[in-house]
Formats: sequence, structure tokens, C-alpha cells
Amino acid sequence: MAEINNLKELINSFLELEKGIKDSKELSSEATDQSILKLIDKEISDLEIKVEQLSIKIYLNGPYDKNDMILEIHPGAGGTESCDWAAMLYRMYQRHFEKNGFKTEEISNEPGEEAGLKSVSLIVKGTNAYGLLKSEKGVHRLVRISPFDSKKRRHTSFASVDITPILDEEVFVDIKEDELKIDVYRSSGAGGQSVNTTDSAVRITHLPTKTVVTCQNERSQIKNKEKAMTILKNKVFQLENEKKNSELNKIKGEQKEINFGSQIRSYTLYPYKLVKDHRTGVENNNATAVLDGDLEEFIKGFLRKEK
Repeated sequence: MAEINNLKELINSFLELEKGIKDSKELSSEATDQSILKLIDKEISDLEIKVEQLSIKIYLNGPYDKNDMILEIHPGAGGTESCDWAAMLYRMYQRHFEKNGFKTEEISNEPGEEAGLKSVSLIVKGTNAYGLLKSEKGVHRLVRISPFDSKKRRHTSFASVDITPILDEEVFVDIKEDELKIDVYRSSGAGGQSVNTTDSAVRITHLPTKTVVTCQNERSQIKNKEKAMTILKNKVFQLENEKKNSELNKIKGEQKEINFGSQIRSYTLYPYKLVKDHRTGVENNNATAVLDGDLEEFIKGFLRKEK
């Protein structure tokens, strides 16, 4: 029923646009008054925006594109520099989610020793959350003058972003108890009332795939374990799908895997400002706006190239 309603919405949007274009065409061929012509120009501009929005919706037809998702950020080698870059990325995505009406729920947050983040993961909820944000999966590279370097030298930092769709409950993943390593520890945090005072945080490692999931936002160890297991099942299922797709790509003579160390996007803040996506060629010289959550141009470019 959800799929039927979605298709009905797409068809109705298409018919509405078709009618709007037809009406504007008829009016523009008959109108001579400048004020009316200006109104028609405005209407055409609005129609162009709606056409763009509809084209993006049509691109989002993957099996999990409409699902909520899990976002994780991990700094690469480089200590404080990379931890700070991970925190900058986290802020960028939070701004993007706020601007686009997505709801977030933080699962775990491990601060860096001096600054930034060692790791962070959160659930993102909203229409087409996974479909729109799957473009962000991969390694992100930052080039800047380091605020932590007293000699003001240029540094390059890396951080990896992982995007996993949250699957429907009926999806079954067979995970055996002896394949798991479960650790319980005290939650880390910024301090104050938000910090757990008991050892309720849970870290689960799936030994066959070396997948690690942590959850610390619940007060109860049992609830943290349940949520961590749910997330783990989603990640293992996704890994199985990626493995199948990888095998198919090898048969086709293609290789589309993104591995840590091969950046998908570079954010250059010195000696010039430029953000460039290496998969699509999309560039934006307003790096400040991008780091403030303006990702639409990169998302659209990825969806177009993917299709």
C-alpha cells in the first residue's frame, strides 16, 4: 500500500506539472501586458523548481531509498586533526538535517582526547532519508591551515562516513550468539545529567564481519543491547547485499566499492576554497555554505550519475 500511494503521488505530481506547463504556454502565447508576462515568468520559474524536485523523487526508487538510516562518522589517522574534522562533518550533517526537516537520535558519541570526536553514530528519520544521504558514504578529505599547529602549516585530514538503511522488521538476518563479542562499559559524554552513572553502554562486535556497533543513549543496559542488536542486523544485512553487488560488478567488469583511503569528496579551505566531489565532478567554491549543511548540489549530482 505504501508503494501504491507513493506511485499515485508521483503520477499526480506529474499530471499537475503537465497541466501547469500547458497553461503557462497558452497564456504566454496570448498575453501582451508586461505585468502578466512577469507573472508568467514567475510561474515558469516555480514550475522549473517543481520539475527538479520531481526528478529527484523519481531517482529515489531503490529498495531502501525511502527508509530511515544510520549515520556514523569515524576519523582517520591524524589524531586531533582528524577528530576535529569528524566533529566538523557531524556539525555539517546536523545543519543539513535541521534545514531539511529530518529528525535525529544520537546512539553513541565518543569525544576525542583533546578536541573533536573519535566516533559518533545517530539514527536519521524522514522521507527518503537513506536515498538522499547514501551519497555521503565514503571518505571525506579536508585540507586547511591547522588551528592546532603553532607554525600554521597546512594539514590534510580524513574521516569516513558510513550510511546504513534501517530495514523493515520482517527482514531476517541469522546472527548466532557465538559470533558476537559483547562488552559493557561506562558511557562517555560531555558531563552533567546526560552522562550515565552506571556501566550501561554496550559495544557488540560481529566477529565474522568485524562489524562493531555501540549504543549508550539509553539508561538501561538491556535497552542499549536491544538497540545495538537491531542496528547490527541492519549493518550485517547491508554488508551481505554489498558483497552480492560486488560479485555482480566483478562479473560485469565494474568495481564501485568505496574503501577507506580513496576519498569521495575533498574540502579545500587553503590556499583557496573549493569543495569537489570526485565521483561526479560537482564543485562548489562556497565551502563555508557546504560546511553549514548546503549539500543539495552534491546529492543531486550523485543521484543523476547513479541512474
